Amino acid sequence: MSRPLAPDPETCRDPDGLLAASLIEAAERRLRPVLAPTPLVACSRGGWLKLESLQVTGAFKVRGAYNALAAQIERGDRRPVFAASAGNHGLGVAWAARRLGLPATIVVPTSASPGKIAGCRRLGARVVTAAEPVEGCATLAARWAAEQGGRFVHPFDDPEVIAGQATLGLELVATRPDVVVIPVGGGGLAAGVGSVLRRRGVRVVGVQAAGSDGVRRALAGEAAPSATMTLADCLRVAVPGRLSLPLCAAVLDDVVVVDDDEILRAMASLALEDRVVAEGAGAAAVAALGRVSGRRVVAIVSGGNLEPAVLARAAASAA
Repeated sequence: MSRPLAPDPETCRDPDGLLAASLIEAAERRLRPVLAPTPLVACSRGGWLKLESLQVTGAFKVRGAYNALAAQIERGDRRPVFAASAGNHGLGVAWAARRLGLPATIVVPTSASPGKIAGCRRLGARVVTAAEPVEGCATLAARWAAEQGGRFVHPFDDPEVIAGQATLGLELVATRPDVVVIPVGGGGLAAGVGSVLRRRGVRVVGVQAAGSDGVRRALAGEAAPSATMTLADCLRVAVPGRLSLPLCAAVLDDVVVVDDDEILRAMASLALEDRVVAEGAGAAAVAALGRVSGRRVVAIVSGGNLEPAVLARAAASAA
């Protein structure tokens, strides 16, 4: 008997271009007993903060990783899993794999945070560093998965990963926002959360790092960026996914670009005024708050896994 397959990326969107509600409902069922909702707190800059930095792995990525692996187990598929990551997706896959009893291999660029690499190893994953950007690491991980009979879990272009991220949108709906500001790298978080919010009439604004604004450029019909180095390392994606891009096109009302100086100031204000530790990608949405208006604006703090030296640099910038 052939192994059941994961949802086909080409058929998982509804007539409005949103991620199928059935995939999101299944993800919510899997995650509800495992991951607690993250808190919503007031922001010193105005608006509200959704603190995914307090997730079990320090970032939202564990939602999508756990949903993808749990769905795999439900299909009777116990293949080892392979992932490529700047860090947070790797942590999510490692945590989910350990909980579900699957071997995990994470391929990370040599520029990845040492703390994130160490975290993946502590969670039992095999970590391989490669002198490649994340896209190159993804190519390696996918090839090894094919050669070794495993499953490659894409960080943002897998329907089950996107459906897991969408569960954050279900939590946000209960807080009654009219605008939600979301950091965007490859677009998986925006695609999932935006699919939930768009159905409820909530505006969605994406935020990208300067030089890594692949989604904004693709939606505008422009050439892909070179994905230059940025404090928001988890947003350093040049080319959005085949699935995530059309979903982003359906859900995003606007895309704002912020530079490293703006991100650094946001990290400092979060740490010093809000007592919130956020990595660069996690602070990107907060950096854009001054350009977004609404009755009740929520910024997603997507992760809090940063090196102490970066936090010290942020604090020094505010001195």
